[in-house]
Amino acid sequence: MLSQQQLDAFRSILLDEKADVEKRLKGNDQFGMNKGHAHESTGELSSYDNHPADEGTELFERGKDLALNEHEGNHLKNIEKALNAIENGTYGTCEVCGEEIPVERLEALPTTTYCKKHSPDQVISYQRPLEEGVLMPPYGKFDFDDSNDEGLSFDAEDAWQEVASWGTSETPSDFIEPQKHYNDVNIEPEENVGYVEDYENFVGVDMYGKNITVYPNRQHEKYEEDLNEEGIMTTFGDLPPFEKDPYVEEETDRR
Repeated sequence: MLSQQQLDAFRSILLDEKADVEKRLKGNDQFGMNKGHAHESTGELSSYDNHPADEGTELFERGKDLALNEHEGNHLKNIEKALNAIENGTYGTCEVCGEEIPVERLEALPTTTYCKKHSPDQVISYQRPLEEGVLMPPYGKFDFDDSNDEGLSFDAEDAWQEVASWGTSETPSDFIEPQKHYNDVNIEPEENVGYVEDYENFVGVDMYGKNITVYPNRQHEKYEEDLNEEGIMTTFGDLPPFEKDPYVEEETDRR
């Protein structure tokens, strides 16, 4: 049981909180006491000459004010309920099971009249937001993400890589092994973007495989070095001698 000294201390805390809440509710009409149109809290007479974005901001702020007002109103009811429990001699005991409420819980939550087990605010929600059905870490719930080994389609992982290339909150120093460049902090930074095979990055041909043009760059030099080390012409083997397609040659003669 709580001593008279403890009850007086809790009564003093509750009375101070009650005075603060009533002051906030009565001293600021914009906080939600006036539940009229949003214009009544901003001084606007009409929305005629207001930008839609400004109207949206005012509507959001008004909704927030009303929610805060409702929250403060509920808090005031709990304070008054706890003060009545002190007057009735039931403060410190759970109104459901009658067991004593630990002093530590009362110190953390003076307005409570329930033990932790029977707290009405102890709610576990099993109805998850609908967005979680498609927004699953790390990239999203897409069946083809794991099967897209060859990078033949633009999936959720590719979408994240594209967005992350413009910058994230991670820096090279955030990794166990510090990275040398910001591009290296992205997921699979060495993955080809815009092409599948390495040679596609610097080779351009027409629809018949003619007019081959090589665009020298660092990727081209690395590609040549890798081929020279392996002693092959391409990553998929040596190319056979080029043979003209008789059908294409016949079509060309007709023209």
